[in-house]
Amino acid sequence: MLKVLSVGSEVYPLVKTGGLADVMGALPGALAPEGVAMRVLVPGYPAVMAALAGAETVLPIADLFGGPARVVAGAPDGLPMFALDAPHLFARPGNPYLASNGADWPDNAQRFAALCRAGALIAQGAIAGFVPDVVHAHDWQAGLLPTYLHYAPGGGPPCVMTVHNLAYQGQFPAALLGALGLPASAYTIDGVEYYGSIGFLKAGLQFADAITTVSPRYAVEIATPEGGMGLDGLIRARAGVMHGILNGLDTIAWNPARDPLLVAPFGPGDLSPRATNKAALQARMGLDVRPDALLFGVISRLAGQKGIDLIIEALPLLTALGAQLAVLGSGEPALEAGLRAAMARWPGSVAAVIGFEERLSHLIQGGADAILVPSRFEPCGLTQLAAQHYGAIPVVSLVGGLVDTVIDANPAALSAGVATGIQFGPVTTNGLADGLRRTAALFADQPRWQQIQTNAMTLDVSWTQPAKHYATLYHALVLE
Repeated sequence: MLKVLSVGSEVYPLVKTGGLADVMGALPGALAPEGVAMRVLVPGYPAVMAALAGAETVLPIADLFGGPARVVAGAPDGLPMFALDAPHLFARPGNPYLASNGADWPDNAQRFAALCRAGALIAQGAIAGFVPDVVHAHDWQAGLLPTYLHYAPGGGPPCVMTVHNLAYQGQFPAALLGALGLPASAYTIDGVEYYGSIGFLKAGLQFADAITTVSPRYAVEIATPEGGMGLDGLIRARAGVMHGILNGLDTIAWNPARDPLLVAPFGPGDLSPRATNKAALQARMGLDVRPDALLFGVISRLAGQKGIDLIIEALPLLTALGAQLAVLGSGEPALEAGLRAAMARWPGSVAAVIGFEERLSHLIQGGADAILVPSRFEPCGLTQLAAQHYGAIPVVSLVGGLVDTVIDANPAALSAGVATGIQFGPVTTNGLADGLRRTAALFADQPRWQQIQTNAMTLDVSWTQPAKHYATLYHALVLE
């Protein structure tokens, strides 16, 4: 078995703020049939340490950025895991990255440098019985891992760096260079220096042996000035080691036929129980219980990146079409306020729950007719994967992984019987309006609509193919 150490800042189901956690949690199981034994390393947040209560200490560290630490090993719910137990860095309540006032923890540089330092020690064989053949680092929080190995005596195994979202880059003052254990020679344009600061993600992209993004389209987009967010030059320079590998969906946690969070489970052979879920969703959200209404769902961070402002601006058209909207999410105060105002303006037709409820997220997927994902950029996205798996037609913008995962219901795709959703562009209010009109027209043709639902539900959105791609990449790196 090829051994891989996967290092990231969150893992489902213990700590999750986004899709990174889903990937960290799903990959080990998906890779096992491919002959890859993967263990994840995550920070020892309170929820993680609670799941690993009584776990074995496999690596003591006398001093790690201001205090003692240790790596513990366990397998909660069957997930092979290491956790970095460093109470002075991670024993804090709430969000993994933010203090209670919403600001970044002031020592985030040290916190995630510590994660990378521990990962580098493991990569170099510090834990007996697990010497990884490959290290897989995820997002900026693990960006210094390839860097530490690059500058360490003896180096280490090959590193893969995955970009889940280029918008988050981990930039910190240059004065921290020595405190982070980096040599002065690292602070160059070919090292960790990034616009006068230390760039964690930039460093990872610089020193990784292979770079992946979570969709092929996103790999292309971030190599452009428009999508590269200041890193496009480096990404173009490293094009030879860039790979776009789609994310998959955990089809055990997301299985409409066996989902205990649905009112009525169902499968592609019988879509009629979706009507029961739809009625339950409408009642739960305070919408008029109308079987014939086209019900759009949104499960999202309420952020400009996600195009939530476009949805709010398009509500006059959506309601004029006789449609309804059910939103679950939280985020930017102005968007939360906009949705509350929309609820007051269109009672019974527009509803929003500000926050997150796992049960409600499943009910929206299993009861909404369509799911809106009008993102301005989207590295991959899992919402549209779940939507297709649950027969909720995704209505998505022409960006990133949304393009790679949804087959547009254009005339050719409809004729061939392969359409699984609706794509629209440009990512503007008018573009979204066109998508809403197309959706309403298709919904009015129920036999065709149900064919699209069946197509979507039988599409393979699992981790099977992505896991094969990752396994192939790991093996190729070991053979180099």
